[in-house]
Amino acid sequence: MASPARRAPQERGKAAQQTRERILKAAVEEFGAKGYAGARTAAIAARAGVNQQLISYYFGGKQGLVEELRRRWARAQESRTPPAATYAESVAAHLDATLDNSDWSRLVIWQALGDGPGADSDDEWAQAQRARLREAVERTRRRQEEGEITGELDAEFVLLVAYALAFAPIALPRMVEGIVGAGPLSKEYREWVAGQLATMTRRRS
Repeated sequence: MASPARRAPQERGKAAQQTRERILKAAVEEFGAKGYAGARTAAIAARAGVNQQLISYYFGGKQGLVEELRRRWARAQESRTPPAATYAESVAAHLDATLDNSDWSRLVIWQALGDGPGADSDDEWAQAQRARLREAVERTRRRQEEGEITGELDAEFVLLVAYALAFAPIALPRMVEGIVGAGPLSKEYREWVAGQLATMTRRRS
């Protein structure tokens, strides 16, 4: 059995990682609720139950926090569905990810509105985001070329509709409920969206 002295560095490393994760979870909640401009590191520290100075120590401040969250969101997006996933499987996975992680999704909406670092179109993160969206358009276009979904609609339109339907329950929950008659985050809404998108994109013989 390892001595306490030998276990201590590992335990300290584990505790530090747990603290980082608590801070990041609190940051997602704070940024999602108030946006980057409205969020305060003191409020994030309070949510996480840590000393505010630890945010600077681990992340360099508020901007470092949001940049780490962006990296995590991008990695999660890339690994969300396997390469061989069908269009229907891909839509369902992204819909679940968006609605199951409402704080993350609100953060994405704030960023899309130009809130926080990266609002400048020449910013490195903004350029990377545009590149990811263009790749998504090309994946949609390949599905059309391969006959999986209809080619009667522009690939850009198909992708935009999918994004709009995924984020509408987060951005416009009461409107969604009033129109659809189902809870914005409910299983019924998700199944309805998936079914409607499947019908809209079905290839006509």
